[in-house]
Amino acid sequence: MAEPDKLNIDSIIQRLLEGDVHGQYYDLLRLFEYGGFPPESNYLFLGDYVDRGKQSLETICLLLAYKIKYPENFFLLRGNHECASINRIYGFYDECKRRYNIKLWKTFTDCFNCLPVAAIVDEKIFCCHGGLSPDLQSMEQVVEDGYEFFAKRQLVTLFSAPNYCGEFDNAGAMMSVDETLMCSFQILKPADKKLYPYAGAGAMGSGRPVTPPRNSKGGKVKK
Repeated sequence: MAEPDKLNIDSIIQRLLEGDVHGQYYDLLRLFEYGGFPPESNYLFLGDYVDRGKQSLETICLLLAYKIKYPENFFLLRGNHECASINRIYGFYDECKRRYNIKLWKTFTDCFNCLPVAAIVDEKIFCCHGGLSPDLQSMEQVVEDGYEFFAKRQLVTLFSAPNYCGEFDNAGAMMSVDETLMCSFQILKPADKKLYPYAGAGAMGSGRPVTPPRNSKGGKVKK
């Protein structure tokens, strides 16, 4: 069932906001380890779950599974890559076709068309995937390394995919909003896969990380 185009979310319970994930399933699991696996923590994801990364299917399936399991604690907004004309080009279509079939891609397209495009937390924090600001004058203003404030700290941009596409060695970030609307940030540095417990633990020796077990506990990863 489709949700409204704009969600109104109560912030009585702390929520974690996440930016782009882009098929980086391995790093999505790290985000949950940092912030807590649902329903221990509540999440609002801001879009761009597929394309570019190698495991878009695992990524979107886990996110949708959590949405189905915890519909009042887990929210997904639509990004520009949750659009057939975009993910037809940037990888998701090819991944679906290669691993399963085109019918699956069309089913995901129908699903993406039902995702809301914006959310308002406690009538004060407006959240959406992105847009073009009239003040954007150069590519240097585009945030690629975690988060950055703009507009006298009235606007913050999040990017949650560390080491984007395995090439850029950037950091990712997630934002926590408590019951008083106080915002705090956690930085996710590119992972050392040799030290990460899910690395290379995919089923059938595929090299894909496994989905966390049902009794997984959240919490911060100790460095």
